[in-house]
This record gives sequence, structure tokens and C-alpha cells, in this order.
Amino acid sequence: MFTGLIETIGTVRKFHQTGTFYTLSIESSFTNELVTGQSVCVSGACLTVTRKSGSIFDVEMMRETFIRTWFGKSLRSGTKVNLERALRLTDRLDGHLVLGHVDGIAVLKEISGRETKEAIFVPEDKSLLRGIVEKGSVCIDGVSLTVIDAGSSSFSVGLIPATLEATTLGGLKSGSMINLETDILGKYVERLTMNQSDKNRGDYLTSLLLM
Repeated sequence: MFTGLIETIGTVRKFHQTGTFYTLSIESSFTNELVTGQSVCVSGACLTVTRKSGSIFDVEMMRETFIRTWFGKSLRSGTKVNLERALRLTDRLDGHLVLGHVDGIAVLKEISGRETKEAIFVPEDKSLLRGIVEKGSVCIDGVSLTVIDAGSSSFSVGLIPATLEATTLGGLKSGSMINLETDILGKYVERLTMNQSDKNRGDYLTSLLLM
């Protein structure tokens, strides 16, 4: 589990298929602090460290991750990625609860503003918008952000200068693809209320909030 607060930007040095898995080699500033078996969030995807050498560590990903993320479309040697190590129970939760389980890809439609920018994204799978609410939390390429507006076909977030400087989001431009993870709390609420009738759904949601 992660917070969506990026620790450092890493650089992909190698990306290749190994049998049924894909191996990704990343150069980072905290490689010497990693141990094999540890989880690292790579631009929004939770991956497991399998090997490290010098400043480079390897992670493996399944085909599901390869297909569901933009990794399968544009990841190559030299690509910059956002990195965050797993949350410790003694850490402050300054972002929001991020699992590193990418729901799908969204495309940047428009970005505007001078220092603080507003970015509008369109998910490839429009059903993901059910899990995005105004002033709620969303994870974009591993970064915890607050939703400004949530419409029927797109949503927008604000990007402050510190975020633009410390993450790969500073390089976004129209047409850029990002990995999207919606709020886990919303997913559970939707699942729990799925079989409730419209008449009972309101009372059921109220009872959940009061538990």
C-alpha cells in the first residue's frame, strides 16, 4: 500500500519479456535501500523487486499489468517513471490510500494555467468515472491528486508547481497517457451497494457511514 507521494523519479534502463513475465530494470536514487521481495510503486503500478545491482533494480510484471497500463504502449529505455516505496504503519498518510492496482489508462485532453495548472483527462474506459467524484482523491501515474471536476466523459485535477517539479507529470502534454487508479473506498461502496434496490440504497449507504 502507498500514499501517492512520489519519493523520486527513476529512469528505465531495460524492458524485456522473460517467459510469461516482463522484466523492468530501473535506475533510482534509493536502490541501495531496497531488498528483494519489496513492493515499489512504479508510475502507479505496484511491482515486486526481484534483483538489484548498483543503482539499478529489477521488477517483474504480469501480462495483466502490461496490458492495463501505458507500459505496454510506450515504455522503453530512457523513460522516466515515478517511484514510491510501500507505506510503513508508522508513516504519516499525507496523500490517500493507494494500492498500486491500476484500473486503466486515461489520456490528457487539455492542460492550462501558468504556475498552477488544471489538467483534464479522459479515461479510455468511461465506466471508471463512476469511481471519481468532485473533491475526491485519484491516483495519476502514482501521484495522489484531488479531483476538481468530475463529468460524464472526463475529470480534472490541479497540479501545483511542487508536483510538476518533483514528478513526471511536469512533462505532460496533450495526448499523454497516464495510469489511473480510482479511490479504493469508492470501489468497495459500489460493490456493497450493487445488489441493493434504488429504494434501499440510500438507507444502506447511511448505515455504512454510521458503522
